[in-house]
Amino acid sequence: MTLDPHPEILRAERLVKRLRSPEGELEILTGLDLAVLPGESVAVVGESGSGKSTLLSLLAGLDLPTSGQVWLDGVDLTRLDEDGRARLRGGAVGFVFQSFQLVPSLTALENVMLPLELAARPDPGEAAREALARVGLSARLRHYPSQLSGGEQQRVALARAFAPSPRVLFADEPTGNLDRRTGERVTELLFSLNAEHATTLILVTHDRALAGHCPRTLRLEGGRLQAASPERPRRAQGGGQ
Repeated sequence: MTLDPHPEILRAERLVKRLRSPEGELEILTGLDLAVLPGESVAVVGESGSGKSTLLSLLAGLDLPTSGQVWLDGVDLTRLDEDGRARLRGGAVGFVFQSFQLVPSLTALENVMLPLELAARPDPGEAAREALARVGLSARLRHYPSQLSGGEQQRVALARAFAPSPRVLFADEPTGNLDRRTGERVTELLFSLNAEHATTLILVTHDRALAGHCPRTLRLEGGRLQAASPERPRRAQGGGQ
């Protein structure tokens, strides 16, 4: 492992990502740089197909760049093998995805317990129950994902992401599959939990209103990041599942 000499919890330098396509090689990211301090909340916006999810995958160590480097929590991800990156993610990273990514054969409680058990945390059941209570799902502990609404599934995903107290949370279009009212409820929970845990948040979205909840917004365009002026967030008008 190579330790990052910089104080940022997340840093990318000269990131390039190329993908092969029937039309030839496509360059998705072009010499991209990014630095995020501990506790910051940063939104990355851009049109569909601009490479936002690709960037998130590289920053989280789910994929490797064609060239360039990424440091996460002081460790150079590009120098780790797949198992090493997985171990680092298990101890420092949480995820919230548009499609929820719950294990269908596990109950809500078991889904939240899963990362705690993988990290060998003490008393994962109690920690999972507390996390589900925080998102208002104490009555749904034994329900399977198929028995939950979309909003409830995303709330389980939030509980799962925050239960291990990650240092960095990556959120990829977290309200993309939800109706407006449910999306507002999930947005409130996301930023409330993020503040409570003092987690560094990297939010990827095409929704400028959602991005407006972050103090810093960057636009991905032409494979590079540039500063963007976020919209003012709207307050949620009630709950929703």
